[in-house]
Amino acid sequence: MKQVHLPKPLQPVLDSLRDLAPIILVVAMFQLLVIRQPLPNFLDLLLGILFIAIGLSLFVKGLEMGLFPIGQSMAHSFARKGSIAWLLLFAFALGFGTTVAEPALIAIAEEASRVAAAGNLSHQSEDAMQRYALGLRYTVALSVGLGIVLGVIRILKGWPIHWLIISGYACILIITEFAPNEIIGIAYDSGGVTTSTITVPLVTALGVGLASSIKGRSPMVDGFGLIAFASLTPIMFVMAYGMIVH
Repeated sequence: MKQVHLPKPLQPVLDSLRDLAPIILVVAMFQLLVIRQPLPNFLDLLLGILFIAIGLSLFVKGLEMGLFPIGQSMAHSFARKGSIAWLLLFAFALGFGTTVAEPALIAIAEEASRVAAAGNLSHQSEDAMQRYALGLRYTVALSVGLGIVLGVIRILKGWPIHWLIISGYACILIITEFAPNEIIGIAYDSGGVTTSTITVPLVTALGVGLASSIKGRSPMVDGFGLIAFASLTPIMFVMAYGMIVH
């Protein structure tokens, strides 16, 4: 039996459908075997899945053509110039700028402001809720920027990542004992929403490119790990924000 070969432009769409297949299978099984109801708007669902596959393939192609080369080329340029100050400033601006506009963070901050107002932890006026949400967003963005700066310094110095991560989570456990209960869940969730679709490719490319440009650094060992700092520091900063605000 001959294997069917799709035209080259359609191959990424097929790869995306293959990646989506486990999710589709799980949803279909629970819908049909547990809930025992037919899938609503079946044709619309198929069309939506096709659109998702096309979007994913275009997004991955865009990463390969745009974001990864940009991050790596800027890392090489900073390494050649030897300007650590500009490199750290760029790392901070990259983390802060991509995080403050992250849609998932905006949604969590707005929901947290409404819950805080309902629980009498802040004023129930619209302006007070907006200030609460904006303060939470900027706190997370600031922490991500500083986390990426710390990760870049680790690459430059060659520090082992596991000791930094262990120390960071030890600090988190200590701060958790003193933080208000109302902010702890938000803080831990804030560490997850920072890994956005734009931040992750750019930051990863920055780390790999920087490690590739420095003699004695391994892109595999030293190039990765920046995202871990971007997920760790927001937990500490948001709990500190909660202790101040609440």
